[in-house]
Amino acid sequence: MGGPANLSLLADAIDKANSFIWAFAAVYTFIIFLYILTSWVRLPYSPWLSRIQRFLYDVCEPYIRLFRRLLPSMGPIDLSPMVATIVLWVLAGALMRILDQFH
Repeated sequence: MGGPANLSLLADAIDKANSFIWAFAAVYTFIIFLYILTSWVRLPYSPWLSRIQRFLYDVCEPYIRLFRRLLPSMGPIDLSPMVATIVLWVLAGALMRILDQFH
């Protein structure tokens, strides 16, 4: 009873989950990129800019810190944001492939 309709609902839910995963990875990558840019550029003090920088720090730093602990120190070069971004996209791709198995 309702077999094709249930399959259609499942396929629709999987498509929406894949879209969400892709959008999350894209937005989080953009946020990491902004975080890195604001750490390189000295911005004039402004309450709004300070809030934005604090938001970027609060959102990115816990995730990037995981990779800073694992990667060896390379002096002034910090590869952890790049590695964090690559791992994010690998995990997103793996999740989307797993969900496609149910499609």
